[in-house]
Amino acid sequence: MQVIGTPESLDGKGLSFPPTASVSPCQDNSTGSNATCPELPPALAALYVVLPTVYSVICAVGLTGNTAVIYVVLRAPKMKTVTNVFILNLAVADGLFTLVLPVNIAEHLLQRWPFGDLLCKLVLAIDHYNIFSSVYFLAVMSVDRYLVVLATVQSRRAPRRTHRGAKLTSLCVWLGVTLLVLPFFSFAGVYSNELQVPSCGLSFPRPERAWFKASRIYTLVLGFVVPVCTMCVLYMDLLRRLRAVRLCSGAKALGKAKRKVTVLVFAVLAACLLCWTPFHLASVVALTTDMPQTTLVISISYVITSLSYANSCLNPFLYAFLDDNFRKSFRTLFPCGAA
Repeated sequence: MQVIGTPESLDGKGLSFPPTASVSPCQDNSTGSNATCPELPPALAALYVVLPTVYSVICAVGLTGNTAVIYVVLRAPKMKTVTNVFILNLAVADGLFTLVLPVNIAEHLLQRWPFGDLLCKLVLAIDHYNIFSSVYFLAVMSVDRYLVVLATVQSRRAPRRTHRGAKLTSLCVWLGVTLLVLPFFSFAGVYSNELQVPSCGLSFPRPERAWFKASRIYTLVLGFVVPVCTMCVLYMDLLRRLRAVRLCSGAKALGKAKRKVTVLVFAVLAACLLCWTPFHLASVVALTTDMPQTTLVISISYVITSLSYANSCLNPFLYAFLDDNFRKSFRTLFPCGAA
């Protein structure tokens, strides 16, 4: 779970749920029975019910959609393209994240971590894989599109693109992301929060505040600023070059198929930025200000969390709407479901 909180309770993708603002029913730790406590604000009481529902929908839709994408790309002959190799890896990353969402749901409902230290490390590692892998695979796809479209517009031979090269590039992305995630895996573990309840999070050495800020800056710069700036520079340069070409000749030179693939990559990138930009902006806010743990702040934080989670189930819908080959291959492989 990830809501703006204190560095001592940092967990999930970097936005933590403060233990003093629990939305679960009050409980006396000494007796295990319900204790008399102030009535929760309606918004927080609603979050305790609504969030598991939202996460469950994201999990079901994301797991189903990404599994379908993986199956179609692997089985359909028309889907054997370089771009789809990257799409396959993106679907694997999103599908892997949806597999651990039930654990996050259980933690939210129980308001404690009962699953042990190893699973805590794995879940937080996969959480951070989701942050880095999505944006870096999109960066690779953007570089690939840039080189192909640029070569076409300038009437040059496009760089040689092979399945082997795409697979090797994907392997390098996974290895690079693994290195980026290793620090979070090493710091992850089960600790007792302010209510002496076991929680799964990142436990930093002293001074905690300095390590907390360093982890936020690390995630912000390497998981957002560097890849997104790279993609923006590439697309801005590409648009500048396309404007320099006459509209008609540019449209003819680019070709219908290449335009569609470029639009698809751009749409996936736009969806990623829409879902992840609020999360990283919230990280900046957490770095620069001490946010009061009001009902409004907690509610907004969970909306940001849900939006970042939702990115894992959006891409299959974009493929279905924008990729003719995907739709045709899906109908061929799943004739009953497409009827």
